[in-house]
Amino acid sequence: MKYSAASDRYKNNMIYRRCGKSGIDLPAISLGLWHNFGGVDSYETGRAVLRRAFDRGITHFDLANNYGPPRGSAEETFGRMMAGDFAPYRDEMIITTKAGWSMWEGPYGSITGSRKHLIASLDQSLARMGLDYVDIFYSHRVDPRTPLEETVRALADIHRQGKALYIGISSYSPALTCEVASLLESERVALLVHQPNYSMFNRWVENGLLATLERLQTGCVAFSPLAQGLLSSKYLNGIPVEARASREKISRNPISPELIDRVRALNDIATRRGQTLAQMAIAWVLRDPRVTSALIGARNVEQLDDSLCALDLLNFSQEDLRDIDRYATDAETDFWESSTSL
Repeated sequence: MKYSAASDRYKNNMIYRRCGKSGIDLPAISLGLWHNFGGVDSYETGRAVLRRAFDRGITHFDLANNYGPPRGSAEETFGRMMAGDFAPYRDEMIITTKAGWSMWEGPYGSITGSRKHLIASLDQSLARMGLDYVDIFYSHRVDPRTPLEETVRALADIHRQGKALYIGISSYSPALTCEVASLLESERVALLVHQPNYSMFNRWVENGLLATLERLQTGCVAFSPLAQGLLSSKYLNGIPVEARASREKISRNPISPELIDRVRALNDIATRRGQTLAQMAIAWVLRDPRVTSALIGARNVEQLDDSLCALDLLNFSQEDLRDIDRYATDAETDFWESSTSL
């Protein structure tokens, strides 16, 4: 059935926040295609999620060259959906992609921030998605073996060529974020946005990065606000067999029974507030006005709708915050791999 976007898509409860020092507003909740949109996933389920997201006011869709699996397939899937459903709405959408992690064979496709990799990767991404440009292009990670000046000049040239309207970085330390911003400024390009990992269980951005972004007037799009699903109902009865945590190494330490107990305690706080745990985790990230948007994933439409209900209750009492800190800031829960590069 031919898709026609909901006529009331901008009349619901979506909140839009200004991204840094720019003219761009992003939805408080954005949709990431890191998981669930690869070649191994159900196309029709992903299509239903994307349609529902747009109908509910999500205008920001986040990808990367290596999202899948297999690598690149999320962009291919998104390209099919763009051509089939969203082409008439392209000017209403902020579409982003990234490069820097291993993508293709050989030295130019491995982990690198080289000019060769960044420009070639974006050209490949545009072809996969059937786009002339992306709205934001990110350096996905720092490459300590490539001079930062080379990475930044490549980003600036991509911007000047019109292949990306804005430039962002992901998982850079506060010091390197300042250096990138300065180098971009010398190229007459602004650093629009930084995309860090941020959740109740991963608070590294509070140790200088958020203050740095505020000073630079750079936006912040927080990914993994649910700590890769740990801050959801999925783990309340232990680690389910189908969960990513049972298949992948996503932490320095195993998920212990003590940690699951803390997740349950956080769930009790969410219940007291009248939210699901996932909703509270998203709202917690958005409680800080320096966070422009929380980037979520969704396996299906029902999970997407549940996450969007986080916008119904964004305020936290001091008691809420104190109780959350009691269970979420213990050393045993600070187990996630560090997200910062250098």
